Amino acid sequence: MPSNCANPSIEQRQPLDVLFVIYPNIVLLDLAGPLQVFSGARHPVSGERAYRTAIASLNGGDVASDTGVTIASEPIQHWTNKELHTLVIVGGNGANEAMHDSALIECIRTVATRSQRVCSVCSGALILAAAGLLRGRRATTHWDDCDHLQREFIDVHVERDPIYINDGPVWTSAGITAGIDMSLAMVSADLGSGPALELAQSLLSYMVRPGGQSQFSPALQRQWKDRAGKFDALHVWLEDNLQADIRIEDMASQANMSLRNFYRHYSQQMGMTPAKALELMRIERARTLLETSDAGIKTVAVQSGFGDEERMRRAFVKATGISPSSHRNRFQIG
Repeated sequence: MPSNCANPSIEQRQPLDVLFVIYPNIVLLDLAGPLQVFSGARHPVSGERAYRTAIASLNGGDVASDTGVTIASEPIQHWTNKELHTLVIVGGNGANEAMHDSALIECIRTVATRSQRVCSVCSGALILAAAGLLRGRRATTHWDDCDHLQREFIDVHVERDPIYINDGPVWTSAGITAGIDMSLAMVSADLGSGPALELAQSLLSYMVRPGGQSQFSPALQRQWKDRAGKFDALHVWLEDNLQADIRIEDMASQANMSLRNFYRHYSQQMGMTPAKALELMRIERARTLLETSDAGIKTVAVQSGFGDEERMRRAFVKATGISPSSHRNRFQIG
C-alpha cells in the first residue's frame, strides 16, 4: 500500500511522475481527461510543467480503447523499480476482465508500493480493489458499477453518490468527467488552488467541483424531467434568489400560472412538490458552500436560504444522512 505521506511543497520544481495504467477496452475519456489535466498543469512559481506523464499496459504496445482509437503504451514492468508520485488506473468495460488478470494485478500492486498516491477513474476502482488497495477504505466508482464493486469486495466501503473520494493516499472517482474533477482536486492539493482554477478555466469547466458533489446532478435531473423546458426560467430564478423568502405563490407567479394549476402541473412534471424542489436546491447550495468555503454553518444556512442552522441541519440529514458539519469534514476542498 502507498504511504500516507505529506503533500509535496509548492516549491517543488522537479516534475512529479504520473503513470496511467491502461488495458484493452478502456473508456477513452477516462484516460484523456485526467491526462490533459496533469499534462497542462504548471508550477505556480516557475511556470514549468508540474508533472511528467506516462502510459503503461501489461505488455506495452498499442492498446485499443472503446472508441477504436489505439493508445501507445510502455510495459508496466518498466515502473516496478521506480519511485512514482501518482498511479492512475483508468476505467472502462475492460476492467471486468483486467481485474482477473493476475499478472497485471501483481504489477499494479508492486508499482503502488512505490507510489505516493494511487487513484482510479470510473471502473478502474475494480482493479484497485482486486490489488487490495481499497481494503477498509471509502471508495466510489460510476453509479452503474457501485453494486458490482461492493459485491465483489465486501471489505470496501462503497459510496454511490460522490463524484470522487479522497481517503488518505487513495483517490477514487466516478466515470468520465468526474475523472477530470478528481485530477483538478489533486492538482489543487499538490500546487494550490490557483493552478487548478487556471486549468479549469482553460478546459472551460463550469467550476472546480468538490468530491461531495453528487453523481446525480440535480440540475441535470431537473432538465431531464422537464425536457420541454417549461420550468427552466423558474429554476434559473430560484437559483438566483435562494436567500429570499420564496413562497409557492411567488413560484407560480414566475411561471405565469395560477397557484392551483402551477402546483398540479409542476408536481406532475417534476415528480415532487414545488416546496420539495426548492428545499433540494437549497441543500445543493449548502453542500457547495460547505465544500468550497470556510463560512460558518450559520452563515451557510443563511446564504443557502434556510435562514437558521437547525432548519438546515434537519433538511440536510434527511436528504444526505449526515449533518452539515460532518459533510464539511468529509468533503471540503483543501
